[in-house]
Amino acid sequence: NCGLKMVGTDIEVDDLPEPSLKNIIDQKSLQWVFVGGKGGVGKTTTSCCLGVQLAKSRKKVLLVSTDPAHNLSDAFCQKIGREPTPINGFDNLSAMEIDANSDMDQMQQNALMAADDPDDAQAGMSAFMSELTSSIPGIDEAMSFSELMKQVQTLDYEVVVFDTAPTGHTLRLLSFPTILEKALGKVMELKDRFGGFLGQASAMLGGGNPGQFQDDMLGRLEETRVVINKVNDAFQDPSLTTFVCVCIPEFLSIYETERLVQELSKFGIDSHNIVVNQVLFPEKDAEELGEWFEGNKAKLPKEAREICSKMMARKRMQDKYIGQCFDLYGDDFNVVLMPLLDHEIRGVEKLKDFSEHLVNPIDLEE
Repeated sequence: NCGLKMVGTDIEVDDLPEPSLKNIIDQKSLQWVFVGGKGGVGKTTTSCCLGVQLAKSRKKVLLVSTDPAHNLSDAFCQKIGREPTPINGFDNLSAMEIDANSDMDQMQQNALMAADDPDDAQAGMSAFMSELTSSIPGIDEAMSFSELMKQVQTLDYEVVVFDTAPTGHTLRLLSFPTILEKALGKVMELKDRFGGFLGQASAMLGGGNPGQFQDDMLGRLEETRVVINKVNDAFQDPSLTTFVCVCIPEFLSIYETERLVQELSKFGIDSHNIVVNQVLFPEKDAEELGEWFEGNKAKLPKEAREICSKMMARKRMQDKYIGQCFDLYGDDFNVVLMPLLDHEIRGVEKLKDFSEHLVNPIDLEE
């Protein structure tokens, strides 16, 4: 049986979780779906395809790219901006691209302009908050993400798919509730110890009434804390949030996926789907192809022999890592094998076609 050999274990294929993302489509309670992995493994294509499939059964779907190298515009072949942009050919799918760094720069700029305004009673407050936010590591991404969450929560999207930056950034993004929680705890502690001093400092910065300043600052921090706690609870609730890991059948990518899965479990974020992209002939087995090649090699011209032999080496390597992937995750994860195509997947029609592979798995037992 080709499927069993490919998996490289003694487990019956029938006993494994279904090799598709149909479970995400069927789980109507899901509100946040993160798609992440190493750079260059096809996260954007997977996110877009997932968005396309979700749009079939959900009222309103939003795709958000948090990767500074935005690719949603390229994938859909249309301009996508910082505001939700409707995708051509759909009436219930929109996309937006956000940039944490430029959002943070804008916030800092606004704070500095406010601080320079002599008529602004909030000037000292803005200057203080600006200093505070720039002094906590990772706070920039965290703050802009908290802004994004506020924005997304005011829109009435039924489900949001995040096309995230490569692994390291993603993990920082997901740990942001913890970072901010610690930072805010620190500030509260400082306020208890140096409350009077903070008030006087703000008055010197031009913030007017020290008591008023403290109340304003605490109000603003408390507001942020509430959003963060809400986001944190949602992220750690498997009925609301799940993370799809994307990889390719190569050593570094499988290794990175293992790291990602462990980190996600540390943050208490649900993850039970792995998409393996760029698979050569997922339905065929390297041994069977090898037998065919050996039997027909003599009849082939030299160039064809070289091409086939290179392809066979690649196929054997891929099968080895796909086998490892099933050994590691096959029992608990839906592992989806996505075929390597002869063309790029760009534009709505190609994304629609390719997205079918996510929900209609290739039969490994054929």
